[in-house]
Amino acid sequence: MVIVLKVCHLYPDLLNLYGDRGNVIAFYRRCQWRGIEVKVEEVNLGDQVDFSSYDFLFMGGGSDREQNLLASDLGEQVENLKTAIEDNLVVLAICGGYQLLGKYYLMPDGTRVPGLGILDYYTEAGNKRLIGNIAVNLQMGDKEVYITGFENHGGKTFLGSVEPLGKVMSGNGNNGTDGHEGARYKNVFCSYLHGPLLPKNAAITDYMISQALKRRNKNFFLNDLDDTFEKRANSVMLERLL
Repeated sequence: MVIVLKVCHLYPDLLNLYGDRGNVIAFYRRCQWRGIEVKVEEVNLGDQVDFSSYDFLFMGGGSDREQNLLASDLGEQVENLKTAIEDNLVVLAICGGYQLLGKYYLMPDGTRVPGLGILDYYTEAGNKRLIGNIAVNLQMGDKEVYITGFENHGGKTFLGSVEPLGKVMSGNGNNGTDGHEGARYKNVFCSYLHGPLLPKNAAITDYMISQALKRRNKNFFLNDLDDTFEKRANSVMLERLL
């Protein structure tokens, strides 16, 4: 049986800071190497989209000034997205995409730029950028995983009822104070890690692929790949940071 996973790359022309498109490429390649077909569709401003028809949604990073524009464009489709998320759609949201899923972004002048309000957190502009390599400890299913990446964000995110993606081992994370990085709800993974995140961290890539496949066929088995190079690169960075 041929399995085809559908990937939605949301606003690739506006949300693609620091090579975030590489996350889609990593997802695609690690599926392809296993004989899993992937169809990538780009969704831009003004496009109508049925999020429930996709298996993986990617939202990359963008500048703060674009958030109002994107929130407005997605406003009429937010219930569609909420429904897909509740149905365990796999979502990876990086930096600006991460902030967009929250309640609002508080600008330095006190203006609240509305987010989509899907997840319970908010972001406020900081007085300095949080920049540098970062290492995070998180739980992926029954496995404890250490991931690495690069963060560069001026906004500070504060979580409400939603759980963090992981615990900061080295770096700043959401706001530089509470030790949390990212947010996690069902199959939604939010993070400030660029790098991009997925090419640097094969374990989390494969976990997202397995969760996408599980929505199609609960009995599908994801075979292992030879990740000798990837694991070595990850270990070197972890040793440097920790």
